[in-house]
Amino acid sequence: MPSESQIETEELRPLPFDPTEFPDENARVRLRAAKAFVFDMDGVLYRGNQVLPGVIDILNALTIRGHNFMLATNNSSATQADYVAKLAKMGIDVPAEAILTSSMATRDFLTTELPKNAGIYIVGSQALRDELFTDTDWEPVQFGERTPDAVVVGLDTSFTYEKLRLATAAIRSGAKFVATNADATLPTEEGLVPGCGSIVAAVAAASGQMPVVIGKPEPLLIQKAVEHLGVDKSEAVMIGDRLDTDIIAGHRAGLLTVLVLTGVSTRAEIPSSPILPDLVFNDLPSLLDSLVVEN
Repeated sequence: MPSESQIETEELRPLPFDPTEFPDENARVRLRAAKAFVFDMDGVLYRGNQVLPGVIDILNALTIRGHNFMLATNNSSATQADYVAKLAKMGIDVPAEAILTSSMATRDFLTTELPKNAGIYIVGSQALRDELFTDTDWEPVQFGERTPDAVVVGLDTSFTYEKLRLATAAIRSGAKFVATNADATLPTEEGLVPGCGSIVAAVAAASGQMPVVIGKPEPLLIQKAVEHLGVDKSEAVMIGDRLDTDIIAGHRAGLLTVLVLTGVSTRAEIPSSPILPDLVFNDLPSLLDSLVVEN
């Protein structure tokens, strides 16, 4: 979904080669010289509740070498603590500060956009509310009590017509419209179900306004991850399993992009992708080999 935050970028055109067949040696040099790494989680570190091969080895190797990493997710319905606990159950021990959710990135973005004591109307989960109203001066408001300064939309499994009506009225009255992500669907054990993007689309259609989108494939989530890591974008690497979100977001944010084939996107889809990753690896062990082996 387009957003007013999206900087004009070059037309998305595929490269004239497949990086799985002709790896760019300059990209490999940049990979080994990188100072920080941004990982997607589902499909990269784990699939469902099963840890994927090489996760602990690569995170340990980065830590030993003094390279920081951030685990970034579009999910706005879970907190840092939720992810720390989820990863720990799979044997992956990471500090809370190494996790960045779209709710946290939304808070970071709004810090530069809203005044103190701003009123925010939220369509979303309790985790999103906790992120925006814990240790901030912002106030949760309903349209009608006062006009909100912003409407923030995340995944809301109890979304109703009344919430749609209130969000629409607030935006039409001047509230800033922000979406944590624009994922139209979510994969579950029962198949695909409506995602945050479905709700965002309803609010956009009713209000006549397009939102600022924080999550992938927009670059803001990745840009915030790089800010937290304290490096220049040229020194960071985006590692993901989806061409249509992770790789495009990393490209738009100016990072070296690495696709691992342990999640959604397949090798067969790469040549027709509008943006190709800089490097492609079968899994994290092969990526780690490229990081630590000179030849």
